[in-house]
Amino acid sequence: MKWWRTKIKQNQETTSETPADSNIELTGDFSENLSLIKKEIGHNSDVNFREFKMGEENRQMAIVFIDGLSDTEMINTHIISDLIRATPHEDLRNYILNKGISICEIREIFELRQLTSGILFGSVGLLVDGLPGAFLLGEAITKTRSIDEPASEALVRGPRVGFIENLSDNTAILRRHGKDQNLSIISYELGERSKKEVVIAYMTEIVNDKLLEEVKTRLSKIKMDDILESGYIEQLIEDNFLSPFPQLQNTERPDRVMSALMDGRVAILIDGSPFALIAPVTFHMLLQSPEDYYERWIVGTLIRILRYFSSFVSLLAPSLYIAFISFHQGLIPTKLTFSIAATREGVPFPPLIEALFMEVAIEVLREAGLRLPKPIGQSLGIVGGLVIGEAAVQAGIVSPIMVIVVAVTAISSFTLPQYNVGIAIRMLRFIGMLFASVFGLYGVVLFILLLCSHLVRLKSFGVPYLSPSVPYHPRDWKDLIVRLPISMMKRRPEILHPKDSVRKK
Repeated sequence: MKWWRTKIKQNQETTSETPADSNIELTGDFSENLSLIKKEIGHNSDVNFREFKMGEENRQMAIVFIDGLSDTEMINTHIISDLIRATPHEDLRNYILNKGISICEIREIFELRQLTSGILFGSVGLLVDGLPGAFLLGEAITKTRSIDEPASEALVRGPRVGFIENLSDNTAILRRHGKDQNLSIISYELGERSKKEVVIAYMTEIVNDKLLEEVKTRLSKIKMDDILESGYIEQLIEDNFLSPFPQLQNTERPDRVMSALMDGRVAILIDGSPFALIAPVTFHMLLQSPEDYYERWIVGTLIRILRYFSSFVSLLAPSLYIAFISFHQGLIPTKLTFSIAATREGVPFPPLIEALFMEVAIEVLREAGLRLPKPIGQSLGIVGGLVIGEAAVQAGIVSPIMVIVVAVTAISSFTLPQYNVGIAIRMLRFIGMLFASVFGLYGVVLFILLLCSHLVRLKSFGVPYLSPSVPYHPRDWKDLIVRLPISMMKRRPEILHPKDSVRKK
């Protein structure tokens, strides 16, 4: 059995008791310091202790490290091997800090709390007989997955690179994508108990100082035990938590982040999550895809117009069906009216119950497909939809035209590039159906007016959510619904008030 697998058995008092005050100064007494560490963290099964003697002096030393977090190859090669053979002819402290250990990360610690925290986070603690305090060596090793294409934002044309869970890798990816000395990455620690590293990224010569300070202020106000994912930060710093619409954009794509930074926005990344947050965000941004810019402007514009139309269909198609069938049959062409009436013959439920039954069934299938393994989930979504729709029509529960409307609605929702925007529209779809079932087309118009009034009042870090439509910024319309050629988009968005409003050419 390897020595680092050997656990030091503690007596009953050690495993059950910890010092009342862990913020204790470490002295030069080797035995006392080692005893304090054992009382503080020695009861953990993954904490390992290794005692040895240094060189010809036989000076007592010990290292403390965590199984799985500390690099055992570094411990063997660059710590124990170097120190056992060492023959210092100068002050031992200076020798360890400057010559004795071939590791770039060495910190001198004098408090027990700092030492145990560093050990539990993956560093190696070194105790030396006769020297006050201790040393923290190296950092935790991290096992990460390879850099792959983002699964949630697949593109036909574009970079096949996505963020991963390791924050240092993500910041390195940003540096590679944005080879600009003005790219600033500032680190913070969030979490009252479990510290999590968070960084904000921005372009120093572009970003508006007020926006940057607002982001920093909101991050500084977060008080939680642990921040598990960037979704926590998104919910804690958004402007209106009652709104169904996302007020920060989340993305796995570095190219999308760099594009936002070049416009004057700020990105937030957290260790342990592949999703970066972009602030501020507008509603139109959520309907745009990076691929809009990689294709020629005519193709990008047509796809974007199709996306807007699909979002309209996804939101209002069932509501319009209910309104026309229940209240405004006279507005439907005569031949189509006869056809719909023939398909609805024998259906015992009103249009609202029909639509609710089919929409709920589709949502259940969609959610089930997400939670199952990918090959099974895709099969379930396709086969389940076909089987349920056909069975419902055969049983006379719903009409064939209702199945068509729901199917078109579901397919239209898949064209939205942001998953959280699709969720918001799916939620609002049910509210629109209730308005239509009570007031008909007037209810649909009332629903649209209420929705527009909410969107007009909504803001993201002080930026109006519907800008540049409301308020009106004509220069920013070059990249709204119609995406003009890149050569014509020479200015950054006015709504962000960037320091440098002109893009470099």
